[in-house]
Amino acid sequence: MSAIIYPTTNLNQIEQLRICRGDGIYVYDEEGNRYLEGLSGLWCASLGYGNEELIDAINQQLKTLPYSQLFGGRTHQRAIDLADELASMVPVDDARIFFANSGSEANDSHVKMLRYYFNVIGKPQKKKIIAFEKSYHGVTVAAAALTGLPAMHTHFDLPTEALGIIRTATPHYYHGQMNGESESEFVTRLVDDVEALILREGEETIAAFIAEPVGGAAGVMVPPGGYFPALKKVLEKYNILFWADEVICGFGRTGNDFGCTTMEVKPDLMSLAKQLSSAYIPISASIIPGFMHEAMRDPSEQIGIFGHGYTYTGHPVACAAALKTLEIYKRDRLFENAAVVGAYMQTRLREFSEHPLVGEVR
Repeated sequence: MSAIIYPTTNLNQIEQLRICRGDGIYVYDEEGNRYLEGLSGLWCASLGYGNEELIDAINQQLKTLPYSQLFGGRTHQRAIDLADELASMVPVDDARIFFANSGSEANDSHVKMLRYYFNVIGKPQKKKIIAFEKSYHGVTVAAAALTGLPAMHTHFDLPTEALGIIRTATPHYYHGQMNGESESEFVTRLVDDVEALILREGEETIAAFIAEPVGGAAGVMVPPGGYFPALKKVLEKYNILFWADEVICGFGRTGNDFGCTTMEVKPDLMSLAKQLSSAYIPISASIIPGFMHEAMRDPSEQIGIFGHGYTYTGHPVACAAALKTLEIYKRDRLFENAAVVGAYMQTRLREFSEHPLVGEVR
């Protein structure tokens, strides 16, 4: 065994598959065996391996400005351009962008910004966050606490209660339906349960509701049509922000630009990562609405600095990779292509739906 501590792996597991190179949609091991990389790495290598345009963009940036930070008013054009490009794409009003390095960091940053925002507007009691029981939002302390998968909690003593994280049922009809319950009845029941939870906890204590538009790591759980629009109405009724974790769903995974578009719901906050740079260089984004940014900015003279940031926030090479990735998505109409290919794949997979061993095709 090497000196590596492997992530999300049984620590007794031996090293079984050593990948040496990638080309297009394939990866190769040290013995030359070729594997179809059907999961795009970890839902992230969206443009495949060895994309020359991306490699050239990264190499050029390495030659001109391989590193610069964004602390204390310093900036660089790649970060400005990427922030503006994302702000023009996302369905968040007057979007403002904070860069980090992973989906976990993006979600941790949101937790801190929510707490900061509600403190400066005089609502310090508004800290709780509702999350699904079977959700995945990352592995840093706050992101793992948001996550609803038991393996992410075992022996870590995460501060779930201290962070005010409360849970509601995952909207997966196949696993969650009651006997004889229709999809619309299922949606009504779950949304009613959320409203009851809000009233029980106190609407004045709940800051946000975080959700993946389609549950990823917990099993690709697609919610019924109408769930998120109905949920958003309840959240708006009680002045609770809707936070879309688009780390997996974002950038074409559901056949649209974002999973929220597919699910017909408008988010207040968004988390992006993975396919933002086709995973060639780590980068993520926490996106907040303009009204949050203004509230956080206005008392700066009294408060001082916004004390949050990372050494690699807005890394110029990562920003260059992301800008080129977004350019390729648009130029080659890859979101539209995903919708067409995805529909064909669904049609063919549904041919197995009557097989006695198949419970659901999704």
